[in-house]
Amino acid sequence: MTAPQDIQGPGFTVAYNPATGEEIGQVPNTDLEQLPEIFARARAAQRIWARRSFKERARALRLMRDYIVEHAEELAETVSRSNGKTLVDALATEVLPCTLACDWYAKHAEKTLREKKLPIDSPLFLNKRTIMQRRALGVVGIISPWNYPLSIPFGEVVMGLMAGNAVLLKVAAATPLVGDAINRIVAAGQLPEGLFQQIVGSGGAVSKAFFENSIDKIFFTGSVPVGKQLMEQAAKTLTPLSLELGGNDPMLVFEDADLERAANGAAWAGYQNAGQSCGGVERVYVHESVYEPFMDLMRRKTRSLRHGVGQNFDVDMGSMTTQSQLNTVTQHLEDALAKGAKIEAQSTPVGPQNGYFHPATLVSGTDESMLLVNDETFGPVIPVMTFATEEEAIELANESHLALTSSIWTRDLQRAKRIAAQLESGVTTINDHLYTHGLSEMPWGGWKHSGLGRTHGHEGLLEMTHAKAINWDILPLKRNLWWYPFEETTYRTLLNAQRMMYPTNAKQFVGSALGAAPNLVKKMITRWKV
Repeated sequence: MTAPQDIQGPGFTVAYNPATGEEIGQVPNTDLEQLPEIFARARAAQRIWARRSFKERARALRLMRDYIVEHAEELAETVSRSNGKTLVDALATEVLPCTLACDWYAKHAEKTLREKKLPIDSPLFLNKRTIMQRRALGVVGIISPWNYPLSIPFGEVVMGLMAGNAVLLKVAAATPLVGDAINRIVAAGQLPEGLFQQIVGSGGAVSKAFFENSIDKIFFTGSVPVGKQLMEQAAKTLTPLSLELGGNDPMLVFEDADLERAANGAAWAGYQNAGQSCGGVERVYVHESVYEPFMDLMRRKTRSLRHGVGQNFDVDMGSMTTQSQLNTVTQHLEDALAKGAKIEAQSTPVGPQNGYFHPATLVSGTDESMLLVNDETFGPVIPVMTFATEEEAIELANESHLALTSSIWTRDLQRAKRIAAQLESGVTTINDHLYTHGLSEMPWGGWKHSGLGRTHGHEGLLEMTHAKAINWDILPLKRNLWWYPFEETTYRTLLNAQRMMYPTNAKQFVGSALGAAPNLVKKMITRWKV
């Protein structure tokens, strides 16, 4: 395949099918000089939207859900042709999660974001009452990736909308037609004009324009280097960020695991979407006693997989999405082979191979000195290594600067939970992998260089809001104990109040209470005479 030289022209972004190289459409670029007007429309619409009830916002999401259900095949086709993944992948991991997201946030956002009473703990503040409110941020920016070009941004869009925000979405340059599809979905929700707007153009130019126009928060999914650049830019204006920056996710297979399920899970989570999943399996560690039977299963399953153009139903794995990512995968594999690794099995090509294809590849003889193990490869290559003890498995799993997800495979649930608590990752699954991003109720995000903040679930909704505390008195007292004027009795009353709260014995409690109460009452009900 001859790689497209330019996907962005002066006035448009060209969309290509990465499995065939054919041009599939063009999308006009946004004139970034119009960003002030775009922000003005967004802020005006947001003021209207923020006054809408959760019930009214939920109605908009249900209209979007119904549109997705009705146009599921069309959406899956658009994703498959834009990203290179199979139609089954597109439907299962992109379209269906969007449907679930509309439904879950419509049902549960109010429970998370509604006003709540905050209990008063100390008797010294019995006259006080507090409520906590969650207030919309205003205008949020979403900068989304090409590996899940529909489900990743759309989940964040509906979170932002249910929290009362306006949303500006920047889709990946490699998948602009999916951005158009998102426009159609959101339009079905009948939102106020300007509440949701899409920005098409260079990622660096758009993020710069976001900061220059005082965006209230940016949600970014992408690489660690770009995440660091955004943090540097955001520091100048203290703009908050939520960053999901990838993973190098380990899979631990213990001696008592169901090896058939473990091999099926490794193949799915390692090869799905041509390995371009930040929460996919990147490293497999198998107990030495079951390494050979596990590898035998993996060899057979890898060889049985078929890779080809994703719009055909006779393939299991589609193409990769970009030439640069294919180059990275090739580099990592060549580095491993040069250092002694061995290819154990590869998938079978089906049909024309004119796109960015890389076979599903099972590799043995790998270690931490290799890019394949030490870095995020983001491709359909699975390195398998051994461990001898539980402690070694945990240590190997945690030896990474990335910490997004991990998985444990064992029949002993209590053991699995105990080990899970020791793994350094934002998500750990037991006897499964690479599915929790589709659970709207489950928070998504990682530790270390995998990012900051969370999306999805209750935590994701909270990330879309400001915390607002409101406190007041229930009785109209003249003064608090610690207000002016100061005198020795003020000091003694404060000491007695503290000892009354935390006495060492009953005698001290009674004495302190008798010493504090009269002056406490006097100070609060008498005027300050000047």
